[in-house]
Amino acid sequence: MLDVFLTAFASFFVIIDPVGVVPLFVALTPGMDPAQRRRVAVRAVLIATGILLVFTALGEPILRYLGISLPAFRIAGGILLLLLAIDMVVVKSSGLRSTTQKEDEEAAHRPDVTVFPLAIPLIAGPGAITSVILLQSQHSGDIAAQGVTAGVMILVLAMVLLGFLTSERIMKVLGVTGVNVITRVFGIILSALAVSNIVEGLRSSFPALTS
Repeated sequence: MLDVFLTAFASFFVIIDPVGVVPLFVALTPGMDPAQRRRVAVRAVLIATGILLVFTALGEPILRYLGISLPAFRIAGGILLLLLAIDMVVVKSSGLRSTTQKEDEEAAHRPDVTVFPLAIPLIAGPGAITSVILLQSQHSGDIAAQGVTAGVMILVLAMVLLGFLTSERIMKVLGVTGVNVITRVFGIILSALAVSNIVEGLRSSFPALTS
């Protein structure tokens, strides 16, 4: 179970990136007093948790219903995570881990940023959803391992909430440069996880590659 815990923690921590989302939270909540920021932070994390728990429970059945094999999903998911890792390494904003320009324009006309863009896509983005489905599918039939994975996901989301609640202190200590350095390191780790998923998917799809 320790291997399951460590693998899940590394995946969720790197992809959700509790440190990297802090500057985005600060940027989206200007002018709010501490009480308002707390309410927004709690609601955003709770909504993101609900979304990821839905995919935790229904991700694998959806794949089966659509006739998508686990190896195929691992290859597709690995490619998606690799693109996300590249964005993290070059500290580039894209629709994978942040909002697009048009989404920013739309959000500017909305007084509440809790659901969009905080909960989606900043916390429960494509990378996090893909990882949830991949990890649960890898432990198909093992209720204990799937429970550990879900628990680790909730733990990382709790760390996101803690980061939001202490966002001002974190930014004073690390600054934008410090946050970007950490994000780049996480991006390198994520790229290795992504390639691993692609390789395992190819091996399962084409057994001749291992002979």
